[in-house]
Amino acid sequence: MDKVGQTQSGPIKSGQARVAPVSVAKNLTVADLRTALAAGWQDYRAYPIFGLFFGAIYVVAGLLLYFVLFARGHYGWLGPAAAGFPLLAPFAAVGLYEVSRRREAGLPMKWSAVLGALRGHGDEQIVSIGVIVFVAFAFWLMIAHGIFAVFMAGAESSGAGLGIFLTGTGLAMLAFGSVVGALMALAFYSITVISLPLLVDREVDFITAIIVSLATVRSNTVIMLGWAAFIAAALFIAMLPLFLGLLVVLPVLGHATWHLYRRVVA
Repeated sequence: MDKVGQTQSGPIKSGQARVAPVSVAKNLTVADLRTALAAGWQDYRAYPIFGLFFGAIYVVAGLLLYFVLFARGHYGWLGPAAAGFPLLAPFAAVGLYEVSRRREAGLPMKWSAVLGALRGHGDEQIVSIGVIVFVAFAFWLMIAHGIFAVFMAGAESSGAGLGIFLTGTGLAMLAFGSVVGALMALAFYSITVISLPLLVDREVDFITAIIVSLATVRSNTVIMLGWAAFIAAALFIAMLPLFLGLLVVLPVLGHATWHLYRRVVA
């Protein structure tokens, strides 16, 4: 792997923009998204055990969180927790990026290498972004619960149950919370969608990786927003059947994001 200062990206071609030591594509199309999804599905089919492993972690965590909150009647936390899950998806997919990278390079699949992907190149750059993501998730939970408290003061203690969300006030709260959540999700999607696979692939610092990710979204706004919307919709649908859909959807999206990254920086 090349160090940042040693990266040789060659001349910038048409449809590329130079960002730090990386040239990023600025001509992504819907066809690129379809190609990435197809490649992600092939990676999942080739090595399903890794996808099922990482998907199962997400499923178990989601079920535990849901039943704990539901059993205790903390309905105000259910929506924020479910909506905030996509914030953690890119970080949970780091191992999947490594699977796709190794398959692409023809390297042997080793659990030690896949699980060790979180360490990056031993420089803790991925861990640094991971800290940002988890702090963001906690921050989102606090904001969302604050919104719930403002709109639905005393609702949890009234015994109204989930029906509180179908009232006029409940619907207004859901609408306002959805807008705030979408803006936060978009911000953190923009800084992680390309930065994490880049950190798995190359020895760069996390600030550079975030700049590249933001530049990709800025240069391909419509396509990258479309990809974000697709990811959010797919994860939401996958969570409906007791989170079990994540066993397939999460790893396929993780592998697909790797291939989209390769299209962006190759």
